[in-house]
Amino acid sequence: MSQKILIVDDEFHIRLLLEQTLEELEDQGVELITATNGHEALEIIKAEHPQLVFLDVMMPHLNGFDVCSTVKNELNVQDIYIIMLTAKGQELDKQKGAEVGADLYMTKPFDPDEVLEKSIQILGL
Repeated sequence: MSQKILIVDDEFHIRLLLEQTLEELEDQGVELITATNGHEALEIIKAEHPQLVFLDVMMPHLNGFDVCSTVKNELNVQDIYIIMLTAKGQELDKQKGAEVGADLYMTKPFDPDEVLEKSIQILGL
């Protein structure tokens, strides 16, 4: 069964950067999927059930906190690892991320090496 990583961000260049950072995992059978907003992310999560989600906090319509909360609390999906991505490093955001069930919190700009290492670790590659 192929593993899947979902990248959710409303900013094209961030999605591209994450895709470029993670593309070498495709050689190991990992499928990269992208979404541009929270609604799209939820649809993909329900349909594709990715193992790992990089989730932007600040998005129009449905923000990352809402998406994370929906996945972990309403859909009750606990086996998806959610990494919240945000430009804000405030403790309050981290606390809120923890409250909605985020597994990890990364601030932008992120270190591509760290993103790749974390992904390898989480997917057990």
